[in-house]
Amino acid sequence: MAKDDHSTFFGEVKRFAQTSGAVGGIAARVAGERVFGIKTNRADHAEGLKLILGGLKGPLMKVAQFLTTIPDALPAEYAEELAQLQANAPPMGAGFVRRRMQGELGPNWRTRFADFNETAAAAASLGQVHRATLHDGTAVGCKLQYPDMMSTVEADLRQVKLAMAVYARMDGAIQQDDIYTELAERLREELDYTREGAQMSLYAKMLAGTPMVHVPTPFPDLSTKRLLTMTWLDGRPLMRRLEENPPQEERNAIAEALFRAWYVPFYGYGVIHGDPHLGNYQVRPDGSINLLDYGAIRVFQGRFVRGVIDLFESVRDKDIERARHAYASWGFTDLSDEKMEVLNEWARFLYEPLIDDRVRRITDSDDPQYGRSVAQSVHRGLKRTGGVKPPREFVLMDRSAIGLGSVFLRLGAEINWSRLFQELIADFDADALDARQAAALAEAGVPATVSQ
Repeated sequence: MAKDDHSTFFGEVKRFAQTSGAVGGIAARVAGERVFGIKTNRADHAEGLKLILGGLKGPLMKVAQFLTTIPDALPAEYAEELAQLQANAPPMGAGFVRRRMQGELGPNWRTRFADFNETAAAAASLGQVHRATLHDGTAVGCKLQYPDMMSTVEADLRQVKLAMAVYARMDGAIQQDDIYTELAERLREELDYTREGAQMSLYAKMLAGTPMVHVPTPFPDLSTKRLLTMTWLDGRPLMRRLEENPPQEERNAIAEALFRAWYVPFYGYGVIHGDPHLGNYQVRPDGSINLLDYGAIRVFQGRFVRGVIDLFESVRDKDIERARHAYASWGFTDLSDEKMEVLNEWARFLYEPLIDDRVRRITDSDDPQYGRSVAQSVHRGLKRTGGVKPPREFVLMDRSAIGLGSVFLRLGAEINWSRLFQELIADFDADALDARQAAALAEAGVPATVSQ
């Protein structure tokens, strides 16, 4: 084991010490305000928390981004600040790069490449990417996992569990046990770059008929659990392109490509990409997009996907019994009519642009806080009716819908979302989806444990 990866109890303790003050501050302030009536300036504390977490390498930043897309997993002030975190921690230096590459490919690792740039081209939460060239001239990117990530993940997850547990005791509208379990399992999977390479191959197969979306090709013989080598895709970060105020036609094309990138795999194969933040998209000169980062995916059975369609149709037709069946197929239990009506308020918010058969923005509201106001109304309703326990399967699906919707809002796209959706669900068959899914997973070599 390389010295960069001396994963021990002491590594976890060190990480815990780095973060416990920040997370403990959340717990103390929430508890003080809810139990003792102590008024604090949450906004100031949240800004400080963002500064602390944003300077740390590792998953706590990714976890924070994840939690901001789940209504009421954290207080609104913390969610607002943490949502602004970007994966921009300073990269590791050349010494780490050489040790990592030697540890993964052996002492003669440089002979495997015609050229290798030791300066990172990009730095993310779990690793950094270096540009290289193979001997046949192929440009590739090599993603190197940061040191000691296993102990870092475990320490950070304990911090998140503490913060969520304290908040849940103060405000029990959403029972969070399964949210944490799902988050922890997906995050641990992201540490395995061999798995990510297989999931990348899966996406290449599922999106083969979607020319506006490009997926890198992994090189298994140059990859390990902590090194992922893939084709280099040229493109500009979506945020940078948006700063140039592109024409409406280009904004619409990007939005349609993103819609297909997410929902062709979901409605065709029952697979969702679980990380919809802006850093995972690049725009190419022809207006097509590169879809990046395949560490977090979720595989669903056909009955779950059928439930998503059933809920859409129940909202469209105002059919309460079909809604009840849809929630049951997702794994919700003990739903009274009153609780279901509260959940339907959230469903109507999500499905409204898919029901409205016209060219429009993702929301007609000019209020950027509109989504939050709906979430707060749902929260009040759930608290009034005794709370609800979201099933694990719901977590990444909800996160993807909210995260992708925020991207569409940022794009200012104006397209017929209903027509796109209807095209994807036409002639849907749950059994046929399960068969396609099984074949695609086997061909790509995705571990069967992903499918639950």
